[in-house]
Amino acid sequence: METLRERKKQRTREALLRAALELFTTRGYERTTVDDVADAVGVSQRTFFRYFAGKEEAAFAVQDLVEERFVAAVRARPADETPLQALRHALTEGWDTLSEGVEDVVPVELYLRMYRLIESTPVLLAAHLRRSADTEDRIARVLAEREGLDVDADPRPRIAVAVFGGVMRVTERQWSLGEDFSLAAIRALTTAYLDQVGPALTGNWRAL
Repeated sequence: METLRERKKQRTREALLRAALELFTTRGYERTTVDDVADAVGVSQRTFFRYFAGKEEAAFAVQDLVEERFVAAVRARPADETPLQALRHALTEGWDTLSEGVEDVVPVELYLRMYRLIESTPVLLAAHLRRSADTEDRIARVLAEREGLDVDADPRPRIAVAVFGGVMRVTERQWSLGEDFSLAAIRALTTAYLDQVGPALTGNWRAL
């Protein structure tokens, strides 16, 4: 059973995280300091560092949570689904249930604002791409386990994840440049772009 002390620590972490994302998305990531975040919550800089190694860890904390849910969802998909089907269904169902995991920490709207900020902030985008490469390796290993393959000997799991990851990069970019920043909009783009994977890879693009 969770103790009063544990609940207090959890509330402090969530307050720091929410304050950090609010400041990052309103003031700008690079113009926000650790002291700014700590001051917003009324704690010391030392307290901030008890919960986060630095600004980057706070900036990606919710994204890490979402990615953990996605990896778990891929692992739990039915065995009769193909690898790309498992990835697609895990992702689209993840969008549908996003609020269940995120709302316990921050409002979904704030998470989506942070998602857009990452795309428009070079230092965050670089970190996002680096972190995504690590996540993609984990997902490739999950797919290999599902299919009974050696991920280091068979390239197909990594190829499938690379294709899927490429679609998601296009989706993220186009969504961040659009005018509709809703959850429904990014879900619709995700579905539309995944529908194009087969034709894009195997079809004839020339206009007749």
